[in-house]
Amino acid sequence: MAVVEELLRSESDGAISFGNHKLAHKAKLEDFQHAGDLLKVKTYYEITKLEKNGMFLYESVPGTSVTAFKESENGVEFIVEGDEDAQITVGLTDDTEYEVLVSGQSMGTMKTGLGGKLSLSVELAAAGEVSVKIVQV
Repeated sequence: MAVVEELLRSESDGAISFGNHKLAHKAKLEDFQHAGDLLKVKTYYEITKLEKNGMFLYESVPGTSVTAFKESENGVEFIVEGDEDAQITVGLTDDTEYEVLVSGQSMGTMKTGLGGKLSLSVELAAAGEVSVKIVQV
């Protein structure tokens, strides 16, 4: 899988791809229109962050490249790539329980707090890329 050279792009199936974990210096793209929303991405090797309509949606430390990112009313799914293991935080619905699946295997259920954020660790160093699916229970 390649990094997202244009920082943020819409895919033909309605998903988005964003981030470039290979960049040495911070880059950002603002006011990207996708499905009636305004997206903003900041990315480089240390961090990747995505906002939708001014609200937090995704963050990884260190930076990652994300493809096939799809939101639904029940959660979110995407493929993430990076050179190192990453801590990923996604913005979801407040005070809701979700099942987290990484590479098709359940990591158990997690509950968001009042801020709606859910954090998970993903082992990327050996894998290169993994699929992540977070589904409301």
